[in-house]
Amino acid sequence: MKFIVSSSALLKQLQQINGVIGSNNVLPILEDFLFEIDNNKLTVVATDLETVMKIHLDIEAKDNGRVCIPAKILMDSLKNLPNQPLTFDIDKNFGIEITSDNGKYKVMGENPDNFPKEPPADDTSAFTMTSHQLLTAINKSIFAVSNDDLRPAMTGVFFELEKTGLTVVATDAHRLVRYRLKEVNCPKADNFIVPKKPLNLLKSSLPDNEDEISVSYNSNHMFVTHGTVELSCRLLDARFPDYKVVIPAENPYRMTIGRQDFQSALRRVSIFSNKSTNLVTLNISGSALHLMAQDVDFSFEGNERMSCQYDGEDIVISFNARFLIEMLGSTSSDEVRLELSTPTKAGLIKPVEQDENEDLLMLAMPLMSN
Repeated sequence: MKFIVSSSALLKQLQQINGVIGSNNVLPILEDFLFEIDNNKLTVVATDLETVMKIHLDIEAKDNGRVCIPAKILMDSLKNLPNQPLTFDIDKNFGIEITSDNGKYKVMGENPDNFPKEPPADDTSAFTMTSHQLLTAINKSIFAVSNDDLRPAMTGVFFELEKTGLTVVATDAHRLVRYRLKEVNCPKADNFIVPKKPLNLLKSSLPDNEDEISVSYNSNHMFVTHGTVELSCRLLDARFPDYKVVIPAENPYRMTIGRQDFQSALRRVSIFSNKSTNLVTLNISGSALHLMAQDVDFSFEGNERMSCQYDGEDIVISFNARFLIEMLGSTSSDEVRLELSTPTKAGLIKPVEQDENEDLLMLAMPLMSN
């Protein structure tokens, strides 16, 4: 089997799927790319048994065939080659010879029959959305996903489908993000939980544009197709907590503040907070916000005052500053509104300006301050 391909085109495509390959694989063949050639079309597959990603590329080839090529050595060599045509020559024992303008490189491949089969896309329901919409939904929710394997349902993003739109929810029990998209037409009311890793892979491979993306799913897997890139992943077999009961129906006290100023002040003050809790106290009275943080163990203390618009009774409430900073970073609105009720009840953060087809709501649980 022999084929010719552009080194830069191959590298660009492989970089999109290289992230699938894990560092400590149970099977050595999972460290390989599967190359499949059919009628001058090259398909390259990478998998970690849970997630499968593949790319399609036009090449010059006289015959069809398959081979597994070790991913690391192939990626390292492509990164160090200038843009030029490469000739891959594979013998019947899966020995691979790569010929460039000035050199020859040999690597031992593996039998493609040992490569894991990808999941069949049976009984799927499908809908379409733009690349920008899916990318935005991932960016606005993924930071709130839990890393606690004892709560598997929270280690992914919850997709809630309705005929009128799509809602994505992520929570780690200390904070929650709910993002609604009203322009996505789903086939029926349904829901599933997508693990964090495939969403991060989509985040790095999808362009932020209006390209149409096909999303389909069945009871066990989700399939996403964009142009020459395909991803399929196993869904989390767990029940997502009822997030609606956590969101307070009425938080009467409302503070409106400049997002970037608030975020910068939190960053400065939190440097002086306890490193295990990141606790920063917000003391709001009148049109003034007083931020306080201290680490008693090291006698560190940070204080800042800033102006805000506030409608409500004076309140002193504490939050994990890192959580607030990440939440503020997930919206582009110039101003945000904090909705509060008591120092022990969840606070809501909402962007003041948002698109009429979007609805972003973020919730943070307060911390007990001394």
